[in-house]
Amino acid sequence: MRTVRELIARAVARRPEAVYAMAVDHGGGATLRYRALLAGCRQVARGLDAHGVKRGAVVSLVMPNGLATLQLLLGVMWAGRCANPVNLLSQPDQMRYVLEHSDCTLVFVAPEWAGRVRDMVTGLRRRVAVVEVSPDVVPVFDDALPAADAPAPRPDDMALLMYTSGTTGVPKGVMLTQANLTANALAISAEHALGARDRVLAVLPLYHINAFAVTMLAPLAEGGSLAMPPKFSAARFWDQARDAECTWLNVVPTMISYLLEGSAPLREQTARLRFCRSASAALPPEHLRGFEAKFGIGVVETMGLTETVAPSFSNPLDPAQRKLGSVGRASGGEACVVDAATLQPVAHGGTGELAIRGPHVMRGYYKNPEATRAAFTPDGWLRTGDLGHRDGDGFFFVTGRLKELIIKGGENIAPREIDEALLQHPGVLDAAVVGIPDPHYGQEIMACIVRRDGVACDEAMLRDFCVERLGRYKTPKLFRFVDELPRGPSGKVQRLKLVELAPSPKEPA
Repeated sequence: MRTVRELIARAVARRPEAVYAMAVDHGGGATLRYRALLAGCRQVARGLDAHGVKRGAVVSLVMPNGLATLQLLLGVMWAGRCANPVNLLSQPDQMRYVLEHSDCTLVFVAPEWAGRVRDMVTGLRRRVAVVEVSPDVVPVFDDALPAADAPAPRPDDMALLMYTSGTTGVPKGVMLTQANLTANALAISAEHALGARDRVLAVLPLYHINAFAVTMLAPLAEGGSLAMPPKFSAARFWDQARDAECTWLNVVPTMISYLLEGSAPLREQTARLRFCRSASAALPPEHLRGFEAKFGIGVVETMGLTETVAPSFSNPLDPAQRKLGSVGRASGGEACVVDAATLQPVAHGGTGELAIRGPHVMRGYYKNPEATRAAFTPDGWLRTGDLGHRDGDGFFFVTGRLKELIIKGGENIAPREIDEALLQHPGVLDAAVVGIPDPHYGQEIMACIVRRDGVACDEAMLRDFCVERLGRYKTPKLFRFVDELPRGPSGKVQRLKLVELAPSPKEPA
């Protein structure tokens, strides 16, 4: 199988009446069965034909989670077009840029976004049809249109155009093919031993690659299913998992931190759950230990990129084989560590840039050949921008980002090491450090702290705490207390935004 259509066809052939997706806490408890999913894909194809959307053209979606959103995304790819789910957290100028740059010819939009989207596309130099759709009501197009299936997409056809949410510059459009998406769906399913009776609680937004690949596509590989609330709710999370009879969870570290602040669920709320999968950003070891101890559910830590259809590293499903603090072994392809300057391989244990190669790696960045060339080594490895190392057992450890590395007095300091030390303090709920300019050392360390209610925590206490665990050189010079840390849709801390909290040259530190 090398196309999304083939994934759907096999699942339908095996269990046509089985539930593929069910609405949770919205949509009236509606379900989408596999037979209906296939029929809906055919309806979407007819609708695209009726609107004159050519094969291979980009179709954008400005929609929150819902069964209709699922159906439209899968229907667009099934019909041989390219889906472009737009990040609803984008700033207006970023969203306008995506709609213009993507060359989309049709936008499916939720009612609450319709007016804004129409305004955005009005000034474009091409005609863009705007079709208003409720995310909870699967659209039915004109049944009088021909019922024949659209021509099958080819494995190398572009199926997904997803824009990265960078902290600087304009977003880059990641081009992913039918074969990329299918390869990763099969790899995720195999990695987690997913079967037809497995169901995931799908709380991440579908406009993010994690939800798109892991909670929408991976269940198709073995005819499994997903339960979809409108959004993540820490207060309703365990009830939702129980009521929907979920067997696994897919979350990001931010969600784990919120869940840890709540009370422990009853045993009957978690009885069916096999594991919790954490992805998209590094999970602090303290949070992993805390989650497993409090909830009695094993955590499988993974990591990936939009450029690799989400996961490209995964810890084993067997708890005895996992390594705390590691993002796991290569999954779905190969991985290595290279010197960021020479691009030559680094020996086991040495720090360098993680690189990936395999059938899940993107074609490139849309209309951006320079960025595409820069993203790959001369021999075809994708450069991740992540710093880390690999141990002798093939497990990879991420210590930071190349762009976020703090260079103090010529010494490289990985921000994550300091983050994790701070998170061990009982008064720290969340923490992130960043390098700021310093006239003597080149860079100094500033820590941004979210305090935990009811626990004493001030600058002097944190400084002493860090000196004891990190030594004076790695102890932050500045501490800033904030209400929350800036994070992207995947839960990653946007460290470059923290620099804005640094004192101005005239402001005393």
